[in-house]
Amino acid sequence: MSEFLTLAGLAAEEEGCMRCPLYRDATQAVPGEGPRGARVMLVGEQPGDAEDLSGRPFVGPAGRLLDKALAKVGLPREECFVTNAVKHFKFQPRGKRRLHKKPDAGEIDACRWWLDHERAIVRPGIVVALGASAIRGVLGRSEAVSRLRGTLLDLDAQTKFLATIHPSFLLRLTEEADKREQWARFLGDLGIAAEWTRAGDIVHAQENFDALRGARGRDTGPL
Repeated sequence: MSEFLTLAGLAAEEEGCMRCPLYRDATQAVPGEGPRGARVMLVGEQPGDAEDLSGRPFVGPAGRLLDKALAKVGLPREECFVTNAVKHFKFQPRGKRRLHKKPDAGEIDACRWWLDHERAIVRPGIVVALGASAIRGVLGRSEAVSRLRGTLLDLDAQTKFLATIHPSFLLRLTEEADKREQWARFLGDLGIAAEWTRAGDIVHAQENFDALRGARGRDTGPL
């Protein structure tokens, strides 16, 4: 259970985070976004330039591609909780540009404290890790995306885990055949989460119906 009662309270505390040096150069911390109680939690690597400036996760090119993929598999973004393993933008200055720089294991591990609190508040049914940094952030250890990709695993007794690529990988592809192949695989991975969610909704609806019917059966008072 999280010591923070709300996502807003957690986000306010994240803004003052100094658990690793990345806060020094970033514009602001970028907390997760989405409804409390979301069935699906999507975890990326870190904020990019657009996210750092806006304070919102996945609003740049990779985010727009993720939104498109989620819509394709029938999993609207607004119903998911979207966040990152690292909350501050790590970059390399290049003239007037800020180029993405991969966070290291220590930075991911330092930020895992915030990710764990997000999970505790949201309590998702499935966590989807987008890329290797996200895998480490969620699991607390490094694993190859290729080894875990597309396999539904138990994260704990209440939560499933699924790994896939980060959508930015798709943006770096140059060959059209590779783009089509990897896009189809990405949709297939997200489709696993979508199907699990829909199946889970049916199960939960039946459980609620059975519980209500049982309560009515025991109720001998007046209507």
